[in-house]
Amino acid sequence: MRQVKLTSTENKLHFSLSGEIDSATSEDFYAEVKTAYLHDKKDIEFDCTLLTFIDSTMLGTFVKLFKELKADGFKTELKNVQPRIRKLFEICSLDRLMVIK
Repeated sequence: MRQVKLTSTENKLHFSLSGEIDSATSEDFYAEVKTAYLHDKKDIEFDCTLLTFIDSTMLGTFVKLFKELKADGFKTELKNVQPRIRKLFEICSLDRLMVIK
């Protein structure tokens, strides 16, 4: 099950992610995030505390969002990333591209 919860602050769009986000749900995830971003352009922070699984498609989705925000002068940050998910970012050297805490 995938769950995305959006809260907006003055400086950031904050998405709390939980469950699994994979190739079956990544397009819906991207559309949801992109719609919120286009409505209120600002930095995006993903809280991954309750995120239990992502696959390579989702890694690509994060990179796509990162590039789009960077082109507009905004930042993408992932925080509270579980060790096994963090390892995926590290294997692909995406931890050098994005802020991952």
